[in-house]
Amino acid sequence: MTEHPRRELAEFLRTRRTRLLPQDVGLEPGPRRRVAGLRREELALLAGVSADYYQRMEQGRDVRPSKQVLDALARSLNFSAEESRHLHSLAAAARTPAHGPHHRPPEEVPPTTLRLLGTMTTPTLVVGRFLDVLAWNPLAGVLLGEFTRLHRAERNLLMLLLHPEADQACPDRAATVAELTGMLRTQIAADPGHPRAVRLVGELAVRSDEFATLWARHDVQDATRGRMRVNHPLVGELNLDWDAYPMPGTPGPVLITYTAEPGGPDDERLQLLAGLLDPPGTTSAATRQP
Repeated sequence: MTEHPRRELAEFLRTRRTRLLPQDVGLEPGPRRRVAGLRREELALLAGVSADYYQRMEQGRDVRPSKQVLDALARSLNFSAEESRHLHSLAAAARTPAHGPHHRPPEEVPPTTLRLLGTMTTPTLVVGRFLDVLAWNPLAGVLLGEFTRLHRAERNLLMLLLHPEADQACPDRAATVAELTGMLRTQIAADPGHPRAVRLVGELAVRSDEFATLWARHDVQDATRGRMRVNHPLVGELNLDWDAYPMPGTPGPVLITYTAEPGGPDDERLQLLAGLLDPPGTTSAATRQP
């Protein structure tokens, strides 16, 4: 991962340009095409900018496209709403003057949030900007199992699902990894040089060819809810819905809670899992941020 916002913007545009065929945007393909997807000149024409200006954008040069230019590029590239927001985030980061390294305090979970976790009756996590699991309630601790005993730097949702044995516990692992990779890309857009982001992406790319391939695609996700299927060794298969709730601070951690349809088989299995917790009145380390 490059730490320079202009390079991130350039690579995002390039990957999106090369995935589009001329006929996708109403152009004739013509003979002897030597490049994948649209040519730079074709995209510039569609967006109403000069070919030289667009080329400088893809080269990571110091250009500062206006909102109108960014919107025109997004329309020409058939961007989704998520991709359009990502493009604007990258451009905003690229326009911000570099002031050298600055202190970024570690993400912490307030004591009041830890108390809230202790009252939740469904599995609930506090997840940081870059998918680090910062805290969890007792039921989430039973759901995650050995993962909660890892060193803090290793407690990351992507690291969990890129583990060689993760397919056994998560049947939809590959799709979830792709989704999480897109979510990580979205979070990094506003601050590509964040030390935790740079370190995490580098480590995941070295550990996993799967992640490296997904990361190179520059896909983005801004998911706030979804579904998770887990094969738990104690209670069997669980199909849970998850929702993410932003916490105070911009940007800041999110509260992710997992629920099941009341009265259904998954709800019954969650109740069985809850029965494995310490008796009421005992202190569980899972509600504290390690």
